[in-house]
Amino acid sequence: MSVNIYPVVGNNLICEDYEIKINGAKAELNTARVSRVPFNRRWPGHQRGLEQTELINFLSLSFDEPVKFEITPNKAFEKVVIRPLSLGIVPEIKDGVITFTLDKPAYFTVEPFGRNNALHIFADPVENYGINKDDENVIYFPKGEHDVGLIELKSNQTLYLDEGAVVYACIKAIDADNIKILGRGILDNSRNKENILFEYNAENNDAAINNATREHTIQIEYCNNVEIDGITIRDSLVYNIRPIGCKNLNIRNVKIIGCWRFNSDGIDMHNCIDVLIENCFIRTFDDSICVKGFDCYYEGDVEEAVKAAMYRGGKAYDIFKNVLVRNCVIWNDWGKCLEIGAETRAEEIYDVIFENCNIIHVTGAVLDCCNVDYADVHHITYRNINVEYDDIIPCPKLQKSDSEIYENPDLNFYPDLMNVQTFYHFEYSAGGERRGICRDITFENIYLFGKHPPRAYFKGYDESHKTHNIIMKNVYHNGKLLKELPENSVILDGFTENIKYTKE
Repeated sequence: MSVNIYPVVGNNLICEDYEIKINGAKAELNTARVSRVPFNRRWPGHQRGLEQTELINFLSLSFDEPVKFEITPNKAFEKVVIRPLSLGIVPEIKDGVITFTLDKPAYFTVEPFGRNNALHIFADPVENYGINKDDENVIYFPKGEHDVGLIELKSNQTLYLDEGAVVYACIKAIDADNIKILGRGILDNSRNKENILFEYNAENNDAAINNATREHTIQIEYCNNVEIDGITIRDSLVYNIRPIGCKNLNIRNVKIIGCWRFNSDGIDMHNCIDVLIENCFIRTFDDSICVKGFDCYYEGDVEEAVKAAMYRGGKAYDIFKNVLVRNCVIWNDWGKCLEIGAETRAEEIYDVIFENCNIIHVTGAVLDCCNVDYADVHHITYRNINVEYDDIIPCPKLQKSDSEIYENPDLNFYPDLMNVQTFYHFEYSAGGERRGICRDITFENIYLFGKHPPRAYFKGYDESHKTHNIIMKNVYHNGKLLKELPENSVILDGFTENIKYTKE
């Protein structure tokens, strides 16, 4: 039986919001920068300003016995919420100290000040990777700071980040089989900067300015048998994990934190097969977990570039199927939480299941299917999902200029709980004329908490591309099964068919 608090190394960001004791012993806290307000822009020629961000504390540990937490915030508070609510943790507050016991590993937040200045706790199961650090196929990083820049993984290689390791790097793997990224260290992307090609400052821009190149934190292309387990990713420049055309992909126990820069998505996948994502904590500025077709960010002829990527080396990567996302905790600061799309350049996207997930903070559409290209998107299931709405949800806005300051335009705002659309987007569709279809999508056992009611929006494209066969079954609001959805809460356009709500 043991409790193991991971060492804090290279903590150049200073945040002292909390003091914490674990089983009576003081624990050192780590720091990350996160988004403070839901203020976004299409890339305007430069990075987002720090005035829109805040620093937060996080604690990382593992254990296999009950753990007592004593947490002291550095300023006065009246109450505290521990999310996800489904953990059922009821803390005691006495003399400004928050106390509770955790019986099993979990990823959660302690929130005495609402959405801001939250304490993030990543309590892992005890590690059991069985890694031989001396194996020639193991790339091992011990405790300490390691400024690497780029790590390129080849077939049969394992990258291992030990506790207390902070590795400043991007990771790439192309045409590699049997690769692993493991450990309880931190993959830190803060030193990864955009390459500005020419100076530009766009105002009121609807589309991204192509004056910069930016590298994702983990880019995995056309790889088979990929495992990512245990690591924490901090401060991604763009996407945290971006698999393309991969098969047999497993992502477990990954913690994503510190996303504040433009387009800092969580796990965005393109035309993969056989994917399992489980037991992860993902706090992102932009979208959290996305199942996508190929995207359209290519120079020159987009369709030819997509065709070359989709039919590569005599193999076809034109479908996305067999995906299971389960037991994840999601905090989204601007974008969407569990999403199909928006880019959907695939012949089919199907057999996708999101289940047993906890959505603890939102600003955008929560359970979303957004088809802007030509995929036949079908047999998608969202089930046993807990969604927690704040009483006041900051309304997401697009910033028009550097001088504009965020102000919440609507204190009664709340996003769509369920959203399915097929449409053309002037930028994301990249001029493509083919349209897809969304059909046979199920939302089952959806639990919404908070004062705001559930709302759903369904939209087709035309008579030949209707959104149809959408089943909403057993929606709960604050624990009560709804006999029917509230009046005017389901919004349909003229190109939808067979949209139903049922209950047990």
